[in-house]
Amino acid sequence: MATDAWQQARASAVALWQRVHPERIPVIEGELAEVRDEVLAARESGDAEAESELAADWQRRLRRLLQNDPTLGDELRRVLDEELTPLLTAAESDSLKKVEMHARASGRARIFQAAGNQTINET
Repeated sequence: MATDAWQQARASAVALWQRVHPERIPVIEGELAEVRDEVLAARESGDAEAESELAADWQRRLRRLLQNDPTLGDELRRVLDEELTPLLTAAESDSLKKVEMHARASGRARIFQAAGNQTINET
């Protein structure tokens, strides 16, 4: 977050928004600067929960960006795979997981799949 990697990551994120909301670029740049400061503060204080929440917030933003322009899906995957993931430290890279699930049900069968925690409440 404090190196050239941050500048590369920032440029990649801004480029995605540029395609869908060019008028919002100054706001996005400001928000990225703020989140960088917040992440650095969270890391300095050892607040992993705060860092996780900040990451979740940007995941939601990217999800909304894709909802507004689903054609960005391939570009987002490329940016993640080719531009952002290589910027991660070894420890950060090890924590990534790729999940691919396939299921087939027939008759009255039900399928529940999750890449993480899952809660099912049935009455």
